[in-house]
Amino acid sequence: MKAVILTAGEGTRMRPLTTTRPKTMLITGGKPLIQYNIESLRDAGIKDITLVVGYKKEVIQDYFGDGSEFGVNINYAVQDGQLGTAHAIGSAEKFIDESFIVLNGDIIVSYDLIRNLIEKYATRTSNDVKSVLTLIEVDDPSSYGIVSTMNDKIVEIVEKPCPEEAPSNLANAGIYLFSTEIFDAIRETELSERGEYEITDSLEIELKKGYEILGLISHEPWMDVGRPWELLKCNADFLEKMEDDIQGEIEENVTIHGPVHLGKDSIIRSGCYIQGPVFIGDNCDVGPNTYLRPNACLCNNVSVGNAVEIKNSIIMDGTNVSHLSYVGDSVIGVNCNLGAGTNLANLRFDDKHVKVTVKGERIDSGLRKLGAIFGDEVKTGINTSVNPGVKIGNGSFINAGCVIYQDIDSFSLVTTETNLIVKKLKKDDE
Repeated sequence: MKAVILTAGEGTRMRPLTTTRPKTMLITGGKPLIQYNIESLRDAGIKDITLVVGYKKEVIQDYFGDGSEFGVNINYAVQDGQLGTAHAIGSAEKFIDESFIVLNGDIIVSYDLIRNLIEKYATRTSNDVKSVLTLIEVDDPSSYGIVSTMNDKIVEIVEKPCPEEAPSNLANAGIYLFSTEIFDAIRETELSERGEYEITDSLEIELKKGYEILGLISHEPWMDVGRPWELLKCNADFLEKMEDDIQGEIEENVTIHGPVHLGKDSIIRSGCYIQGPVFIGDNCDVGPNTYLRPNACLCNNVSVGNAVEIKNSIIMDGTNVSHLSYVGDSVIGVNCNLGAGTNLANLRFDDKHVKVTVKGERIDSGLRKLGAIFGDEVKTGINTSVNPGVKIGNGSFINAGCVIYQDIDSFSLVTTETNLIVKKLKKDDE
């Protein structure tokens, strides 16, 4: 058994975090999203994995290499253009010579789900069974591909039906097991109305040929990470399962409650108070007198100064959070510098849900508490305040004393005189 992970997309709903990396390389729980799926496949006995890459593919290739450090063998198939799921799977054909599992890189699945999928295929009673779809029960069928089944077999797949016309409440979870015959169906697949080659259309071709497709109704946990606040939820879910792992140094007079991961060459200085679960990566310097609250995730080479408070946030590699700052429910990119007294607010005055602009549309996050989203290399001056749900693009400078109440484009300079963008620092590559 082999596996294919689809990781060629841009992840535009995650901007500005995905301006410099694919969505599947965003960090949660101390690891890139896609690494969880690679480890689940490995633990299920699948070690020959093809990653279908495209956007910023070098970021993935540089991190995983040939896969040997992760206990697997990784090949790379390049998808030229974003032409749909069937097109992406077809890109991996030269590496596949037996039955294989397909996962989306941003849908994190458990080891148990993968084992159940393999067992379902292994116990098939007919050689006409060519595919297995993982199905989940949903309340709103209008957002999914909905299938109807008979005796465990797929009869029909309907894309995003009206609730009153849905044939069932069973949705296609986007987790598949295919025989190599799927490539024949992909070659026969035509462009859909959306201008893409849809894998559901390929499956319909298999059904018309008389092939059988099984449905596996799964109740195993899985996570679909599509927007920045879902990254925080995913991070919290993984940290809740974390156990103590202390590899660095803890000075005297540090108080710790709950599990903490402290990486190599990292130090927690005197006077810090930590409520786990908290993840601290390698070569980090925390404190003194810092307060780390549950679900704080500090990646590698992060520096946190005196009297800083961080709660339920992801701080990516190389970022510095200077003294007297507060970071709540936020995602901060690589190599940022938060000047002393920077406050990232996470709660509205009216206590309503925080809204965020995603692809030009104001979206209700469904959360009462949500802070800021910073791209890479953002710098804030002392006493900067950022309102809930604000996004600041890559390479932007925020002058001292600014109150940021709206999204800031990449490579912008904001001053206290106008509190508006006054200069583009260089060409915005978003």
